[in-house]
Amino acid sequence: MTIADRYPVLHAPARWEWGGLDVQFSTDLPPDELVTNVHVICFSGDRIVLCRDDRDVWLLPGGTREEAESVHDCVVRELREEAGAELAGPVQWIGAHYATTDRPLPYRPWQPHPHKAWLWCTAEVILAGAPTNPDDAEQILEVRAFPPAEAVRLSAGDGPHLPELLTLAMELHHGR
Repeated sequence: MTIADRYPVLHAPARWEWGGLDVQFSTDLPPDELVTNVHVICFSGDRIVLCRDDRDVWLLPGGTREEAESVHDCVVRELREEAGAELAGPVQWIGAHYATTDRPLPYRPWQPHPHKAWLWCTAEVILAGAPTNPDDAEQILEVRAFPPAEAVRLSAGDGPHLPELLTLAMELHHGR
């Protein structure tokens, strides 16, 4: 049985209306020039870190890559901004949502358009402090490390694909 067979919701074509995006997940990693966003499934011991924003949604740390920023630097910055976390081990890439937008212009001028990719990864982290909450980012109110089953349940509020993505991440993280 393939990963796509085991995780059909994650691999199903989807529409993310909030961004005018048609997306498709793949474990094939995108070329660097397509990556506009990076999100991290963070492990703190045997728990998964989630961030609660000002909409009362539990989400994974991550976000938009800045102009000329490396993917690794984006991971480090987003962990600090949204989770107050630091890397405690290597980053492991899971896959990406390949996206095509129907918006007339890119979200940021330096981003590829209309095709782009959202990269997903896992990492061991240390919760080192409070999120920095820059003014132009999500405003995080709480950061907590949850038992895996609770994290999977809570993640569903940020997208129907996330419970399967977290389950895949746990499988890959514990199998390494």
